[in-house]
Amino acid sequence: MIDLAEDSRSHPLLRLGAQPIALTAAALLLLIAGVTSIAIWRAYTGAAPEADRVVASRQLQARTAQASEQLVEKTKGLEATQQESIDQLQVVQDQLQTMRRLMAAQQADTKRLSEQVTTLNESIDNLRQSFASARTTEAETPSVTRRKPARHHASARKRGKSRS
Repeated sequence: MIDLAEDSRSHPLLRLGAQPIALTAAALLLLIAGVTSIAIWRAYTGAAPEADRVVASRQLQARTAQASEQLVEKTKGLEATQQESIDQLQVVQDQLQTMRRLMAAQQADTKRLSEQVTTLNESIDNLRQSFASARTTEAETPSVTRRKPARHHASARKRGKSRS
């Protein structure tokens, strides 16, 4: 028990705890002096940080609102541009489909005409061959011409005149 008594005398914090009223009074005096010096400083400079903060926050809100409006306008502009691009793309796709249909029709016409030309060429070749074979058969057979007697001619002339 004697050891405990000796420890409490040697510890400095325990000695301060013995005079709590003096310690509280000193802390209160420091606190009042600090608040008073801040109040005097504000009155002397005429600047209130709260008012500056309010003005700064209002300016920040105004800038934010302006930026938001600009963002909305740009977004609307982008939407309009995107819609125009979509419309133009649709027109181009329609034109492409029309061109494909026209091209398919032209290809069909070209094929049909090509087949007709081929058929005509075959017909011409067949005619040439038949004409050539007809000439060769004519050349091979001797031409026999019958002559009528002269009296038949004279009597035929007389008959033709009498019938007229």
